Amino acid sequence: MHSRVTTPRTLLAARRQAFGTGLAEPPPPILRSWERCAALGLDFGQRPRVEPLSAAAMREAFDRSEALRRRCRSEIEALHADAQATGSLVILTDADGLILDTLGSDSFAGRAAQVALRPGVLWSESLTGTNAIGTALVERRPVEVRGAEHYFAPHRILSCAAMPIVGPDGTVLGVLDLTGPAGIHQGHALGLVGLAVAAIEHRLLDAVPPGCEVLRLARDAGLLGTPREGVLVFEGRRLVGANRHGLALLGLDWSDLGAEHAAGHGGDTGPGPLALRDTSGAPLYGHLQGAPVPRPRRSSAEPARPDPEAPILDPATARLLARAVRLIDAGIPVVVEGETGTGKEVFSRAAHAACARAQKPFVAVNCAALPETLIEAELFGYEPGAFTGAARHGAKGLLRQAEGGLLFLDEIGDMPLSLQSRLLRALQEREVLPVGGTRPVQVDFALICATHRDLSRMVDEGAFRADLYYRIAPYRVRLPALRERPDRLALVRGLWARTDGPARHVHLSPACEAALAEADWPGNLRQLASCLRALAALAEPGEVLGPEDLPEGVAPRPASPAPRRPPAAGPLDAIARDAMRAALAAHGGNVSRAARSLGISRSTLYRRCLTERAEG
Repeated sequence: MHSRVTTPRTLLAARRQAFGTGLAEPPPPILRSWERCAALGLDFGQRPRVEPLSAAAMREAFDRSEALRRRCRSEIEALHADAQATGSLVILTDADGLILDTLGSDSFAGRAAQVALRPGVLWSESLTGTNAIGTALVERRPVEVRGAEHYFAPHRILSCAAMPIVGPDGTVLGVLDLTGPAGIHQGHALGLVGLAVAAIEHRLLDAVPPGCEVLRLARDAGLLGTPREGVLVFEGRRLVGANRHGLALLGLDWSDLGAEHAAGHGGDTGPGPLALRDTSGAPLYGHLQGAPVPRPRRSSAEPARPDPEAPILDPATARLLARAVRLIDAGIPVVVEGETGTGKEVFSRAAHAACARAQKPFVAVNCAALPETLIEAELFGYEPGAFTGAARHGAKGLLRQAEGGLLFLDEIGDMPLSLQSRLLRALQEREVLPVGGTRPVQVDFALICATHRDLSRMVDEGAFRADLYYRIAPYRVRLPALRERPDRLALVRGLWARTDGPARHVHLSPACEAALAEADWPGNLRQLASCLRALAALAEPGEVLGPEDLPEGVAPRPASPAPRRPPAAGPLDAIARDAMRAALAAHGGNVSRAARSLGISRSTLYRRCLTERAEG
């Protein structure tokens, strides 16, 4: 039979004879898949022969894919609501098509399991015929397979949409799939899957590899910084990483990785906004970041752009960081204390980067953000079937994910008392017992805890276990509040250098810098950094910002404010009015250019113009 089914037409005719004449001609990817299946000798009238992996093989496969599952968790949970609403399942597979996770409609999960659509089963095209997961892997593109388009007859109950998850180096990491009943048309399914995969792939490119530059570009400036931007990673002129959007915008494909390209400048220009064009000549908005250090041919007057993640430390805090690193390397836990926004996690990440465990994971856990009912399972992991709603293959837990690296427990003071004893035992025994498990698992990680609370007072009040406190806090680091730091002006300048302002030639006037340094920042570094980013985003290129451009409540209030009186008009006012009128006339009424030529902010010039009109 299969020797005669050698072309799409004869194969379609055979399927119509078997399944009825109502079968419409499928799109080219489906026809290509049918041909491949027929060439393998698969009989579409039979039931595919698939068997789930053994328990041991499943555990090994799931452990290999733990990083992928962690990266996809937020997108899978976001798709969960759509899957439940449409009676569907969200499915994650590894690069071979092995199903790792299914989440969604319990009623449809039962029907899907009848055709072996469940964790531990391999859904490659060579085994299960034409299906969205296996065919997407072969085609390396988004694929939708509806009802009778599936190669094997039992799979006609399914309607599936799948897309490969591709890493920055072009390697397929897995597949994300949304599958529902064939009787319910889900026209939005492939779009939802595509958005989720774009977010996953974008997050894979968040960090700039050492010695590389990352070019972020888009046709619309509003897309920069979103999963829809194009991203390309260059090592000199060699393209070493990318996402789909970046390759498409420059007319490239995955085969171009490893080659040299004109878009990579190899250290000839500094980071910042770039003027680019796509293959059709249309303008692109682009931004280059993460310039390699050291940069060849950089003059002494052209300083390298600071690392946005590196802390700006005063000498006292730098000494604390050096001590914390020595303690971590000696296996001694550290507690970092400080008000909200003082940079406790940034400090801890810097300690990790400088310690002997820098090449191993940094796992951050916000103890205050985890639901109390799930915090135990999240920290220690759980065995399959340990509780209702648990993943069928279990989970490693965050402590085991930190293996060999550094575990950062943020807001440790908010950990429930009932869980503190289990954490203490894990730290003492250097092993964890997963929820529902009977065999402990050895762990090895360094520990930094952080809190804005006074743990010693909590111990006195019985709100925190004394034995855990003495275990985690042999050395305490207190980060000063922003108002206590002596280097506030240098801090303002250092944080401003990390925004897009300097690259767009936006500057802070001395008076503006002073106002920022003297302001009361209850949110500390986090609030100051957010304010500076907002100022940079709102400013026009070339603008000089003054105190009047600061958000309400930021500029310091005088100790004894005096009633404001309108200034008396005099010769200086007349000179200022004449200068503004001349500047506006010279620049054709362009307020931004006129303000730039006068050395004042655009908002100041606007306000003076409005005042003059009101008085006139």
